[in-house]
Amino acid sequence: MLDLEWETGQHALRENGLEDIFRKHSHRNAEETKIYNKDGVTLFFQAGADPTDKSLEDTRPEIDRRVLREILLDAVPKDAIKWGYALTSIRPLQNGQHELTFANGVVTANVVVGADGDHSHLRPLLSTAKPLYHGVTGAEVSLTPSVVALPKNHDISEGVGQGTCFAAEDSKMLGFQRNRNGRIRAYTWHRNTIDWEIPRDPKEAKKVLLNIYTDWAPWMRKFIEQADKDTIYPCPLFHLVVGHHWEHKPGVTIIGDTAHLIAHSQERVQTSRCAMGWSWVWFLRMLFLRASEGSRGRRPSPNGRK
Repeated sequence: MLDLEWETGQHALRENGLEDIFRKHSHRNAEETKIYNKDGVTLFFQAGADPTDKSLEDTRPEIDRRVLREILLDAVPKDAIKWGYALTSIRPLQNGQHELTFANGVVTANVVVGADGDHSHLRPLLSTAKPLYHGVTGAEVSLTPSVVALPKNHDISEGVGQGTCFAAEDSKMLGFQRNRNGRIRAYTWHRNTIDWEIPRDPKEAKKVLLNIYTDWAPWMRKFIEQADKDTIYPCPLFHLVVGHHWEHKPGVTIIGDTAHLIAHSQERVQTSRCAMGWSWVWFLRMLFLRASEGSRGRRPSPNGRK
């Protein structure tokens, strides 16, 4: 789930005619937030937004990442996105152009905007910065909607609430988030060395996590015990140096995690991608409009040259 503020997502969706469909699929109660200690004692509670309030500017409605992705993909021409291209390298050419080598071909581009994540192929063109391990690692786990709905798991559902909740103590954290489809996701972060790995076997993975959270609230441990065996993913945290920037180079730039990777507030960084993307769309649109207007406005010179 992503919570979209006006400046970091909603504005971009409205400008692209997607406000109505966003309203249809977003979840305003998901703004509810709880914070616990490891014993399950509530330290903080914030209620969600009033679902009858039709304004969006002052709210942070949440939407499932998968649904938002589908909304954005459905809004662009079907042939605008080329699938199945795994980038292997990129090199600068003349006049600001770049040659992109994919596993299945080579393409020359006039403008390249890198959004290929933390371990980017494009970032080295602009910066020598590399992702630094944050000292925190863990795993993503989740409960399927059918498991969440079981009467025996009412304590889990009640603990998580309608939106997001966190439990933190002893340099460990559990972060839970309810999805609109009923699934609940959790991140199990703790301090450890970079070589720590979650076992591939689901049973062993759960044992390792339960050992880390051995004296935590019963409903939190039960969440791990009943986690979907097919959705246990490693989740180490990395970041770029604070204030990361680069010198301008013609024809290439970077956005999102590629440019501003931080380990904390991951969701806030992800939602800002909409704003960054919209800024780039606006810039390119104005660039092409000016070029088009300039082309139409040209008149033959007295000597016959254009």
